[in-house]
Amino acid sequence: MTRKLLSIERALELVLGKVVPLEAEAVALADAAGRVLAEPAKARTDLPSFPASAMDGFALRAADAPATLPIVGRVAAGRPAPARLEAGQAMAIATGGVVPEGADAVVPIEDVQESGDVVIVPSEIAVGANVRRRGGDLGVGELVIGSGVRLGPVHLGALAAAGVTQVRCSRQPRVVVAVTGTELRSPGEELGPGEIYDANGVILATQIRSTGGVVDRLAPVADDEEATRAAISRGLDADVLVTSGGVSVGVHDLVRATEAELGVEEVFWGVAVRPGKPVAFGVRDRTLVFGLPGNPVSSLVGFELLVRPALLALQGLADPRPRYRPGLLGMPAKRLSDRDSLLRARSRVDGAAVVLDPLRGQESHMIAQAATADSLVLVPRGEGELASGAAVLFLSL
Repeated sequence: MTRKLLSIERALELVLGKVVPLEAEAVALADAAGRVLAEPAKARTDLPSFPASAMDGFALRAADAPATLPIVGRVAAGRPAPARLEAGQAMAIATGGVVPEGADAVVPIEDVQESGDVVIVPSEIAVGANVRRRGGDLGVGELVIGSGVRLGPVHLGALAAAGVTQVRCSRQPRVVVAVTGTELRSPGEELGPGEIYDANGVILATQIRSTGGVVDRLAPVADDEEATRAAISRGLDADVLVTSGGVSVGVHDLVRATEAELGVEEVFWGVAVRPGKPVAFGVRDRTLVFGLPGNPVSSLVGFELLVRPALLALQGLADPRPRYRPGLLGMPAKRLSDRDSLLRARSRVDGAAVVLDPLRGQESHMIAQAATADSLVLVPRGEGELASGAAVLFLSL
């Protein structure tokens, strides 16, 4: 009997339905890049914390302009104003300098004429002009960034400016990677007859780190029951176990049976996608267990579609699903009647559109061919082909 394959969408729904977000921990701001906020972060100071000049110029009272005013002081950035500004006076001020008490505007230096100890202001100026009011960006206690956000450079800069030194982030998931196959050798070892170098371990470890996961990468696992059981047992102590190979129906495909013996509840096996059909997913307690195919590109695609979203969801990211973007096909692409396809492609910009050119050599073992790809183009199942110029969705690699 032919088993029914799940759609990509249904498989992802089942995966995310089994995710239990990890606990939160305190993280120093300097170490928080790439981490996901578990709790909202609030400002510890007004931003800016004082009325500041937005220009190099002269602080004054708007009601005094136009006029010729005596310069009674100079305000440098990072220094307090020397005195209160009285009516009929002006102070030179640098960008970022504290607007002195009594002043309510700053006139840019290019709009005035300075002559000795006086400044000639030829025109009227509005109250508040070129003054950054205290708390104008954010007030103390106000929300800087909400929970569920993965912190990047702009987020960290905003938090630092708001006086935040520590944030509460979800713990980074611990992920064990076990690639299976007696034929596999680590790069640098001598290859014997029928042996190949392990690419999947490198690919998966790199993908996991890009999500914020902490990787424990095992040495290649031989196709025997004892070695497979030992590797899977070790992986089941982690938050996530990712295996590669051994999930099909061959005599040496031991992974799924061994996992079942060790108490893994299989949620599904088989997704209607090319490459990557024989992907498996299960759980034991709170450990997520992914069985990816052995062909390198199949493994890569399976990770992007299912494992990456799970790792992001474990960290509490508000929207962990794959981020598909719109583009146009640069050449025709054949459709499969029963499965969606993910084609490796190179992207280029043509006017306002992103154009995707699928690579030659789409077989799932062709990892060297995939090295020049920067995108995965989703070709939905159907009859015939998609024409050049057809609208498609794609994932950036």
